[in-house]
Amino acid sequence: MRVYLGVDIGTSGSKGVLVDAGGRVLARADRAHETAQPLPGHVEHDAEAVWWGDFVAVVRELLPALDDGAELAGLGVSGIGPTLLPADGDGRPLRPAILYGVDTRAGTEIDELNAELGEDAILARAGTPLSSQAVGPKWRWLARHEPEVFARTEMFLMCSSYLVHRLTGEYVLDHHSASQCDPMYDLTAAEWAPDWAERTAPGVTLPRLLWPTEVAGRVSAAAAAATGLPQGLPVTAGTVDAWAEATSAGVTGAGEVMVMYGTTMFLIEVVDRPHPHPAMWTTRGVVPGSFTLAAGMATSGAITNWLRDLTGEGFTELVAEAAEVPPGSGGLLLLPYFAGERTPLFDPDARGVLAGLTTGHTRGEVYRAALEGIAHGVRHNLEVMRSAGGGTKRLVAVGGGVQGGLWTRIVTDVTGVPQDVPEQTVGAALGDAWLAAVATGAEARLRDWNPVARTIEPDPAAREVYDRFHPHYRSLYTATRETAHFLADERRRSYRA
Repeated sequence: MRVYLGVDIGTSGSKGVLVDAGGRVLARADRAHETAQPLPGHVEHDAEAVWWGDFVAVVRELLPALDDGAELAGLGVSGIGPTLLPADGDGRPLRPAILYGVDTRAGTEIDELNAELGEDAILARAGTPLSSQAVGPKWRWLARHEPEVFARTEMFLMCSSYLVHRLTGEYVLDHHSASQCDPMYDLTAAEWAPDWAERTAPGVTLPRLLWPTEVAGRVSAAAAAATGLPQGLPVTAGTVDAWAEATSAGVTGAGEVMVMYGTTMFLIEVVDRPHPHPAMWTTRGVVPGSFTLAAGMATSGAITNWLRDLTGEGFTELVAEAAEVPPGSGGLLLLPYFAGERTPLFDPDARGVLAGLTTGHTRGEVYRAALEGIAHGVRHNLEVMRSAGGGTKRLVAVGGGVQGGLWTRIVTDVTGVPQDVPEQTVGAALGDAWLAAVATGAEARLRDWNPVARTIEPDPAAREVYDRFHPHYRSLYTATRETAHFLADERRRSYRA
């Protein structure tokens, strides 16, 4: 029996699965980890401790589940992205990795690159406007603020490519991840943009590009000794976790949208051609020649975690209390911009707002308001995706937040779009295993690996309530933006003091 291994490194935890050729999950493992925030707007991971440490721990937990007759035939990896990990010529990290759009340190550098290259030119060539999600401005931040690190940098790694390098010694990056390195990648040409890359990260040798469906290399003797994996095991090129997760849910056709319920909220729609839009991300997809339109909220599950910690109550109790509250949360409206916002605002200084509070409001109403505010954010993004050329023919819900059902129910009612929930919600690791199967020549159909378990249909009565709230959700940001920016700056001042 041929078996495939998938491992994903997420923002706050890592997961791995063993899957047979028919898509049956044989074993799974997970591990929690911390995310460092040394300064306001700075969000980092220690690549050695978090990425490699988690990978080794997850793999060593999974391997004993292999039966005597099982053949481990391929390994796929994914991780948070886009990230910036500068490394020396041997791939050793020179500092903690700078994370994706939740890290907002490079605002000045975004403005500089926009002025130098032109916002319209960047959108036309790279497919995406510069924002905190883009890798390019973070390279320039590194050169300016940590010149000694930049001077020693010989390799540019992301989470998945760091794992691939540790496992195989190969210096590669997948096309999807590269397409989030704005403005360093030419979206239409599907290759690095060498002139802009040199202006953004001068002197840095960029990795060889592959597709996530390709084998990057094989497990080395040293990696086999460290992990317990068999030497010579094929390893895919890897990719960003959200795109691996979309793959795991069978989101492969034009107009299909993945909604990922995690620490952050992420949406990916498969499109038939590039649709550059100033409020969205247009990227290369996982399969050669494909494109996606993507959106991402800076916080979602992070807010529910915060409320859990703040109240000292567990999720089971909070969800039960919120489920008893009618739509509208007793007249509360929450803006979920607790770490700024990515799409469609691209505003790192946006801040969370809870409007309508009285002393009569309950904990359950506040918790439900958080879920509803996140759902309004999803609706806002879907509306912009449609205006950008997306079709939104089908939503597929994935991620840890799918469990329990209340959050997905609220998102369905707020957006008015049915959601399919697949049988397996283990996430990106399942997509990694499928990519490993495809890369090694297996005939694997995603719909067979992960069929739809149930479909959530909108409740017309709840939708009518949310339709009244949504215009106020949209206008509340505009009304509070100036104050939010002032408060964000004051918080930075307090840290500098």
